[in-house]
Amino acid sequence: MHFPLWLFFALLALLFWGMNGITQKLATNAISTELSFLWFSYAMFAIAVVILATGHLDWHVRPRVFWLGVISGALNGLGVVSTMAAFRRGGKASTVVPLTCLYPLVTIFMALTFLRESVTRVQVIGIVLAISAAVLLSQEGAPTDVEGR
Repeated sequence: MHFPLWLFFALLALLFWGMNGITQKLATNAISTELSFLWFSYAMFAIAVVILATGHLDWHVRPRVFWLGVISGALNGLGVVSTMAAFRRGGKASTVVPLTCLYPLVTIFMALTFLRESVTRVQVIGIVLAISAAVLLSQEGAPTDVEGR
């Protein structure tokens, strides 16, 4: 059985992002959203320095590609800040992380609209299930005190 390299990296991303949800929640329990994001950015900068030092990069890119990368980074950063703000304001990791990880739904709708991509019936069922999951995940029971009254 052939294990494609892309699948290895996808599973690695799954592992990193899964652990990231817990570390973000723990950080925002102790410090502000803003400070947590600054430390997050510091780590991203450190990774960028390693890539710059070890990678062979082709710096000859068209301005459009450059700006798409900048916009992508800005949107990613805003998503992280929003997630941390949700944690800081009482969101549970077990609710916030799965809900925010439904972001591919936005990508799907944008791809259908702007890239003229299409989806199959099975994929439509998956989209409906994901939207159902978002509704179910956003439901929180009434708060109870420590004694469960």
